[in-house]
Amino acid sequence: MDIVFVDSPDHHRYELRAGDEVVGFLVYRLGDDVITLVHTEVDPAHSGQGHAATLARGALDDARSRGFAVVPSCPYVASYIEKHQEYADLVR
Repeated sequence: MDIVFVDSPDHHRYELRAGDEVVGFLVYRLGDDVITLVHTEVDPAHSGQGHAATLARGALDDARSRGFAVVPSCPYVASYIEKHQEYADLVR
């Protein structure tokens, strides 16, 4: 089954979904022109498959497309940005 990245604004998070199953999620808080990326979590049954990176990349790409600055309070996202400097310009 394909895994898709979706925004779930009612839950204040991005999700990776395989059908009805949530494989992982990244919690966020929105401000006027900033998105704070708070916490990334992947279901243990799906760990080690790059899903956290997919969530981070998707969230950062979405922030860029919406013109948001990013506050990476999630340690995983902060580390991802350090390794992928193409996103460094988003950090507030």
